[in-house]
Amino acid sequence: MAHYAFCTPILPGKTADWKKRVAEMTGPRHAELKASRDRAGLKQERVWLQHTPHGDFAVVYWEAQDIAKVFQTLMASTQPFDVWFREKILVDIHGMTPGGPPPPMNEAVLG
Repeated sequence: MAHYAFCTPILPGKTADWKKRVAEMTGPRHAELKASRDRAGLKQERVWLQHTPHGDFAVVYWEAQDIAKVFQTLMASTQPFDVWFREKILVDIHGMTPGGPPPPMNEAVLG
């Protein structure tokens, strides 16, 4: 099992929107979130909100057999929830570009 952690900035002024979307995923859309993560191969996902002097960040922890597959699946899926997740969270809140190159994998240095 691979373990992976990363952080991604929340665009200025978007923290309230991020919290609203998280509430949707932990509430009425929880079954869709679970199905999405199962399709991607995620065994565990944890997310924290980190406030810093440089802005707010989502800190994400994943466990999966193949972390690259998780990224590929979430960025390419045409399932309605995955499309919603990309548009409403990754693009609108985090400012990501789904068609662009994947982010470089981070480097474990301790632990």
